[in-house]
Amino acid sequence: MFDYSAPEQLLKDRVILVTGAGDGIGKAASKTFAQYGATVILLGKTIAKLEAVYDEIEQANGPKPAIYPMNLEGATAKDFEDMQVTLDNEFGHLDGILHNAVLLGTLMPISQFDMAHWGKIMQVNLNAPYMLTRTCLPLLEKSTAASVMFTTDDVGIKGKAYWGAYAISKAAGDNMMQILADEMEMNTAIRFNSINPGAVATNMRAKAYPGQDPSTLPKPEDIMNAYLYLMGNDSKAINGKIINAQS
Repeated sequence: MFDYSAPEQLLKDRVILVTGAGDGIGKAASKTFAQYGATVILLGKTIAKLEAVYDEIEQANGPKPAIYPMNLEGATAKDFEDMQVTLDNEFGHLDGILHNAVLLGTLMPISQFDMAHWGKIMQVNLNAPYMLTRTCLPLLEKSTAASVMFTTDDVGIKGKAYWGAYAISKAAGDNMMQILADEMEMNTAIRFNSINPGAVATNMRAKAYPGQDPSTLPKPEDIMNAYLYLMGNDSKAINGKIINAQS
């Protein structure tokens, strides 16, 4: 696993937005960020799941989180603009974003993709992170050291048969991250990186590899060192990179 030991108050007083916060890696990251002092904004489409994470953070005596329900599949630019206004009014700034929400879709040959299926995957995995990041740049610019983390995948780094729109969206997301890192490096204190969680026991992994025994895989909580490192100030010099959470 990623070799890093986070200081106890690494994220104290930081405000961090996590998408897909209701389950899997997003849930683990939200709870971990709160454990290390962050106020976490839980964004997801299933309110009951977000409320469960909220309760777990409060029960662990973490800073009071916030819930922002949003279905990224249908979200428009106006939805993100409204979100930005709400976050500005409530918090005044953002210190970090973890783009974790993802739609796998159906694994199939490119020749069999229809445009509706393609569009849904691109909306959640690529368009939504773009709109959210672009809209929240003014809030990130108010931070002294903001970190934006995109989530990548091995099949985004090297394409693989049948992974179609999912793999392409991940490759494009890494390219977007690199462009943002290059553009913002000179004028802001925002850094942009991608994290590759690797094979982890999540619902998405089970859908992609239904025959794989999840007990042989690390749990989301097991890979959080890399997430803490990229979100905290110990990685201030890291910008435009892809970090493997299990290396």
